[in-house]
Amino acid sequence: MGRHWQQTSRADKRGTLAVIMADVDAYKSYNDCYGHQRGDECLRTVAAAISSAASRLTDTVARYGGEEFALILPDTDIEGAMIVAERIRTAVECLGIPHEASSSGIVTISVGVAATQTAQDSDPAMLVGAADRALYAAKRQGRNCICVADLDEAEPTESELLVKRG
Repeated sequence: MGRHWQQTSRADKRGTLAVIMADVDAYKSYNDCYGHQRGDECLRTVAAAISSAASRLTDTVARYGGEEFALILPDTDIEGAMIVAERIRTAVECLGIPHEASSSGIVTISVGVAATQTAQDSDPAMLVGAADRALYAAKRQGRNCICVADLDEAEPTESELLVKRG
């Protein structure tokens, strides 16, 4: 993240950088229902779907912890990040991985999106924090949806939520 931030802010004083945070919905229930080996298989399958949706060589996809994934998208504004976010949400939903312990009956993800113009004197952690807050707002909105963060707000408001469901 720091490298992308520095490259974007150095290359163009008004460069953009987006972060997408994605979390597998009801993953603990999945593990409880199917076991840890199937849970690991599920995470690998979800990771492959997410990676395939981040198609540019400059995009970075990483497991952020547990069942959470982060995407760093250089030179991407909020509109472009939303396109990628919907592509990954749909890709995971279309896998159709059975999940008896989920209300949807299949494995889905919730997604938080944030983007900003970089500057050498600003902090990349605030962008990650905003995407993470948006992710948890998406969880509160019912899961299998996308929420966009307003970087000026501590918490996304109802008017700033873009909810997309299958």
